[in-house]
Amino acid sequence: MTNYSSFDIIGPVMVGPSSSHTAGACRLGRLAKALSATPKKVDIILHGSFAKTYKGHGTDLALLAGLLGMDTDDERIRFAEKYAHEAGLEYTISTADLGEKYHANTAKFRIENEDGDVFTMIGSSLGGGRVMITEINGFPVEVSGDLPAISNIHLNRPGAIYTISGVLAKHNINVYSMKVYRSEKKSTTAFMILETDEIVPPEVMAEIEELPVIVDVKFIPPIV
Repeated sequence: MTNYSSFDIIGPVMVGPSSSHTAGACRLGRLAKALSATPKKVDIILHGSFAKTYKGHGTDLALLAGLLGMDTDDERIRFAEKYAHEAGLEYTISTADLGEKYHANTAKFRIENEDGDVFTMIGSSLGGGRVMITEINGFPVEVSGDLPAISNIHLNRPGAIYTISGVLAKHNINVYSMKVYRSEKKSTTAFMILETDEIVPPEVMAEIEELPVIVDVKFIPPIV
């Protein structure tokens, strides 16, 4: 039997009306911002229940608010379109059937940041404000946003994972979980998600970024 906390049942402190369609959507937007750093243009596709009720529940506003860095209880959420315009964030919101394998409250993001880098993310709102990122740049992942995490693309060579995790070990940062993905066996790069027990300081992230095996790395703060 699944154990639920009072947070799961009651939901987070938030601007309503729905923990799934508003608070969860805001958290998805914040995770997308963390992965893109400085979003400049975003295309969002809503699936399932998100697609059917997003206007009435303010899901579109919550997603935009999260991309702007707002928390779930931020009173500015209801004016997110105004703040997006003021921030110069270009966006489109559309609906589509992404397929049966996706949760009913799912959003797909295609984001271009200020540096011109483009990435995609698919995530779902599970209820009570809880979320799960299930895909980043085409790679299947499981990122809840509850723990600090490091997302990185590194050269697919022997010792690469040891080198990256070795930096964390040197600074006494414990790895909670690690998942590595490759598009194919002979791929020149691999994608890795590392969840940690504690926040990774900027100076440690900078040290990882300087490693010869690193192609791209981002820190994903816990989204509470």
